[in-house]
Amino acid sequence: MTRLFVAVDLPRELKEAVAGIFTQLPGARWVPAEQIHLTLRFLGEVDAKEVPIIKQCLERVVFAPFPLVLRGVGHFPPGKYPRVIWVGIDPSPPLLQLYENIQGALAEAGFPPEERRFSPHVTLARLHGTPASATESLEAEHRQFCCPPFNVESFVLYSSVLSRTGAVHTPEAVLKASPAPA
Repeated sequence: MTRLFVAVDLPRELKEAVAGIFTQLPGARWVPAEQIHLTLRFLGEVDAKEVPIIKQCLERVVFAPFPLVLRGVGHFPPGKYPRVIWVGIDPSPPLLQLYENIQGALAEAGFPPEERRFSPHVTLARLHGTPASATESLEAEHRQFCCPPFNVESFVLYSSVLSRTGAVHTPEAVLKASPAPA
């Protein structure tokens, strides 16, 4: 079995900017800077012989390059018991269309549509027992966080192996945008 997900990788300089938010936060397990990404779809454990079929379906996804902006810091779920710290994404119709196109391609490979509403974000940390006051303080400190726009020119099918020291992500396929029409 292979653990898979589909994501937009961020440019190195944006990963570094996002990692600049990392601080001492009780109970936080920060995502390593080199693994920071925007997940479009988590597929979970998949039979290894299905991976080529998934790749073929994803190769049919057509999209033009588009800009994205990372902005703001927040947490999931709302309320007293935060479990994830994230950086938000400015509203982006092209990103939502790419997500829908990927959903359609994965349906061809036999994956039912995601049941949860797509909430684009970049996960920074997973939390365990972190006081809400500590996350509120971090969010207040970085409320104005914003990165310059970057162009999404590809998305990636990743495999992920879990270990004691965290997940190791390996690109299985990089799927590029179609050239923008002239």
